Amino acid sequence: MGEVGAAAQSADSAGTPLPVAVDAMGGDSAPESIVAGAKRAVEQFGIPVLLVGRPDEMGDVGDIPVLPASEVIAMDAEPANSVRRMKDSSVVRAAEAVRDGAASSLLSAGNTGAAMAASLLRMGRIKGVSRPAIAVPFPVLGSTPTTLLDCGANADCQPEWLVQFAQLGSIYARTRFGIETPRVGVMTIGEEAGKGNQLVKDTCVLMEEGSWINNCGATYVGNLEGRDLMTGVADVIVCDGFTGNIILKSLEGGIGVALDAVRDVLDSVDVPEVAEHVRPKLEPVFDELDVDTRGAAMLLGTRGVSMIAHGSSSPAAIANAIRTAHEMAEVGIVGNIRAMVEAGR
Repeated sequence: MGEVGAAAQSADSAGTPLPVAVDAMGGDSAPESIVAGAKRAVEQFGIPVLLVGRPDEMGDVGDIPVLPASEVIAMDAEPANSVRRMKDSSVVRAAEAVRDGAASSLLSAGNTGAAMAASLLRMGRIKGVSRPAIAVPFPVLGSTPTTLLDCGANADCQPEWLVQFAQLGSIYARTRFGIETPRVGVMTIGEEAGKGNQLVKDTCVLMEEGSWINNCGATYVGNLEGRDLMTGVADVIVCDGFTGNIILKSLEGGIGVALDAVRDVLDSVDVPEVAEHVRPKLEPVFDELDVDTRGAAMLLGTRGVSMIAHGSSSPAAIANAIRTAHEMAEVGIVGNIRAMVEAGR
């Protein structure tokens, strides 16, 4: 089977699509929002789902199958110890479903650290991957997104890890967005050579050496600043997880405030005809910038597809995250990463 169980597969031996294992108990509004999103994914996209958690707390799940799990890892719990101790928690059972070939992928909107720990401890890490990284696509209006990683899996990093993040991100950009030769840059505080902290400087030396490119078919575009993230000048940008998570939360918060402000202005326009004329032109922009359309981030480097959603995810965000998880399993991103790593040994 290649990966642990059938983790790299999206269908069983009879060709029937495997479900996405959804942690029904993870999230600020779980299980209500999670179940609603799962039902929407089934109804709108026709994607099979396996809900994992406490059946008596889920309410009406329709025809969606449920894998019982009696424990829930709280949002503020210590991740690794909780995963080791709470063996019947919903996120652990969901990860085991992927490991055992009962599901194609995992999605959790619960404790991020617990989702990562469950993925690593139950699915395992691809041999040769130093540290898995969280990859988040940021919208570029009218173009393909730019992927930023790491966005929180590794607060402290080594230069060699960031180089491997560049490789992982390149495979992700090619597999998910069809970018044949991804352009990769390093996030720092200035475009000029030598700008940044020691981690960035050492990373740039390794990136400029260039041998890493041979395994992932990318091109290196050098130093980039925060303002470049949504301009389309690069397809993949790498940084340590501490920096990436701050960028992620700051931009999402800023975009949300800006979109709400524009909507408020449209709602307050004294001439309704003006708002009615402008709103249809802005709605596609709103949709492209809306975090709900991205749904979830992907943990790259594990032996199964692992998607991590915001704790505050709406049903729409959960449905889109389920669709992404299903697609990533179907296109074989785990196998693509594994092949890239093996080629570099």
